[in-house]
Amino acid sequence: MSPRSVFFCAFVLSSVPSLVWADESLVQWAKRRVEEGLLKPLAEQEESRFARSRPPPRERRVRVTQATAISDKAGRSFVPFAVDVRFGSEWKENDIVGCAYRGSGELFVKRGDAYRPASFLLGKNVGPVPGVCEAAPPPRS
Repeated sequence: MSPRSVFFCAFVLSSVPSLVWADESLVQWAKRRVEEGLLKPLAEQEESRFARSRPPPRERRVRVTQATAISDKAGRSFVPFAVDVRFGSEWKENDIVGCAYRGSGELFVKRGDAYRPASFLLGKNVGPVPGVCEAAPPPRS
């Protein structure tokens, strides 16, 4: 094998991880994004909480509630998700409800009737963001 061939093979193999991410489904991407951007930081924060707060769940799971992206009024695409928790033997569905934006990776969670950045659950003082996680009305024909 010539040095050029070795270099070419090394170059092709070094680009494989980016091809793998390109093949990642929307559902897989959303689950990974919520786990890394919300659930892991939330679990780390809960390890240092005082005993008077709600005990952390034994387990959390992410469910993507729609397998196709939805466009908001600004034309940005998002994927809705829900996080279920288990404290004992039974699961409580929809403990956290929100959406992940495909282009930016931003995460939003619903509190009351409004959506806030997910950092709200991590103790940041952030207000509601109007129009996020809300589907645009279908186009008129």
